[in-house]
Amino acid sequence: MNNQPVMNLRLKEPSGWFVAGTSFRQALRILSDGAFKLFTYLCLQANRRTGRFEAGQKELAKAIRKSRRIVGKYIEELECKGVCIVRPGKNQYDRTCFEIRDEYWPYQRTTTENADGPMGNSYINAIKSSFVAMHCTSKRFSDRDMQFAEDLQRRGIPLDAVQDAMLMGAVRKYISWLNGSSLQPIGSLVYFAALISEINERPMPADYRKYLQRKVVELERSWAKKSAQMPENGGYLDMPSSGIVQ
Repeated sequence: MNNQPVMNLRLKEPSGWFVAGTSFRQALRILSDGAFKLFTYLCLQANRRTGRFEAGQKELAKAIRKSRRIVGKYIEELECKGVCIVRPGKNQYDRTCFEIRDEYWPYQRTTTENADGPMGNSYINAIKSSFVAMHCTSKRFSDRDMQFAEDLQRRGIPLDAVQDAMLMGAVRKYISWLNGSSLQPIGSLVYFAALISEINERPMPADYRKYLQRKVVELERSWAKKSAQMPENGGYLDMPSSGIVQ
């Protein structure tokens, strides 16, 4: 490999790429072709600060164009060969958390706790707080959500546009529940992606934002009353007070 410096190179895509150095070559030597392909996908998707990524086997199988069964074998290989720490979900519908081990992760790792603490990124912290506070979400802000929030910040999406989209999405979710649709909560910040783009292009007036805040409170109460009368509501909601985005 030619290690001489090359001058005046310009990246076609200034973001979204991954540093492939010594650790990457080491993984190439010890992993099977399929497991290395999965490792490469995980590296490209993982949060650069934590080296973590969450995904289900079905999602991974689609991404690397393999069967779920063989993806399961690749995951076992990544864990057995000490390339990844794998934390399986609590059930078959939950996502698995992958953490690239230090020996195979080229970035200086920052713990999630330090990165998201009181002195951390106020834009991302505000989005996280709003998402967790809403009673129609899973209340779990994952590494994938963190990455999406970081991407919104890099793109210069105003915080108001993100929070307005979350309000609009919450209204639509409650209405769907009240109309008898699936009771699954909003599981990811990505759920609001289309609304964020729409509202960023055409910001909503302040008075309409206040209307949505009132509407969320009204719908929360309606749903709390309806779900209390249901023999089995899946345990999705525990609503002692409003969780609207302020």
